[in-house]
Amino acid sequence: MQFFASDKIEGRMFIDTHTHIYVKQFDDDRTEMIERAIAQGVESFFMPNIDRESIDSMLNLEQQYPDRCFAMMGLHPCSVAANVEEELSVIKEHFDLRKFVAVGEIGIDLYWEKKFLDQQVYAFKEQIKWAIAADIPIVIHCRDATPEVLSVLRECAHEKLRGIFHCFGGSVSEAKDIIDLGFLLGIGGVLTFKKSGLDNTLKEIDLEHIVLETDSPYLAPAPYRGKRNESGYLRLVAEKLAEVKELPLSQIAQITTQNAKKVFQMT
Repeated sequence: MQFFASDKIEGRMFIDTHTHIYVKQFDDDRTEMIERAIAQGVESFFMPNIDRESIDSMLNLEQQYPDRCFAMMGLHPCSVAANVEEELSVIKEHFDLRKFVAVGEIGIDLYWEKKFLDQQVYAFKEQIKWAIAADIPIVIHCRDATPEVLSVLRECAHEKLRGIFHCFGGSVSEAKDIIDLGFLLGIGGVLTFKKSGLDNTLKEIDLEHIVLETDSPYLAPAPYRGKRNESGYLRLVAEKLAEVKELPLSQIAQITTQNAKKVFQMT
């Protein structure tokens, strides 16, 4: 399978700052999918953890592609429940074994579950502490919870607290609040959705505050919306961003890659 074959990509490099390419949806064609992404100029894949069940498959993939795949460690808010301390202890054991590129993905999700909000806030704050102590970024999951997430970030404010606000889809005002707290905006397939309004928001935001992501296998960009997402589709997000910012695709690649490398301390 190939796409965008008519458009040469020499000299361009993209970084997928948020992709779950280790999950079971890719078990049948993971190698081919990664090769397709590389063919589209995606040279690095940053992988956020979900919970204790996802750790082994994520770390195994990182071992297979040590120069391309980079693991984070964290407890996803949708995996937080009444036994939050037990789950966090498992994650922390793995976190303490080695250096990870980030703590993630962590945050608050009030779309799927509001029952465990207190536990989500607790887990979020605890994992922020880990990141500050290790001097590494956090990658934030926020769904229907922007005020709550911003409140936690302000409460935990620290010169070492930084990272990416994954899957940003909010207003200009929200974007500026996030940027003021020292975070980058993770932009993915939502940008290509006709009625998202994200294109208008990003017209007002400098490119230095943006990184690209897919969230594969979720949130595939148009024209693949509703289907399995994959990291090679990052190119479609980049092309849409180039259109919105009225800039060459090569400049989008250069600046967003530079931003990603800086936040993950890869330079």
